[in-house]
Amino acid sequence: MTSLIRFVYKYWIVITLFLLFIITFLSLSPQPSLPDVPGTDKTHHFIAYAALMFGVALRKPKNWLFIAVFFIFWSGGIELIQPYVNRYGEWFDLAANVGGLMCGAILASIINWIFPLTSNVNK
Repeated sequence: MTSLIRFVYKYWIVITLFLLFIITFLSLSPQPSLPDVPGTDKTHHFIAYAALMFGVALRKPKNWLFIAVFFIFWSGGIELIQPYVNRYGEWFDLAANVGGLMCGAILASIINWIFPLTSNVNK
């Protein structure tokens, strides 16, 4: 467990950029048809954005709150663009994204509290 935490702590920038790219790509990929029932993907949004925030909040760089706000605006921008690529743009998706960001930050804080070893890893 601690080796995985150290890995995320050390490579948080690469992991974060990779996740941001994947989330953006999957969110804006045109669909041949809209799902029959909109709004059934909130759990996916929550988990994706929790994972996106986890590495940033684990490492807590100087500007980590700015990064979190950027993620919120990025998520909102994606929701605004989605109707143009045959997707649903839903404000509840944005709410699930923000909830995921908050959960990722809280989880990282708990991990840092339980495993204080991350403060000893070379920055």
